[in-house]
Amino acid sequence: MVAQSQRDDGTWWECEDCGLLFDDKSDASEHEKRCDASEPTYIQ
Repeated sequence: MVAQSQRDDGTWWECEDCGLLFDDKSDASEHEKRCDASEPTYIQ
């Protein structure tokens, strides 16, 4: 499940497994299906 997060510049969607932020809910949902729940190795 992705969580909605409000930031200064708008609404973001956060993967509840690894914390990666997305500006599109469908992108976040797709990521979460494949997420291995580890910290991302790239800059968010």
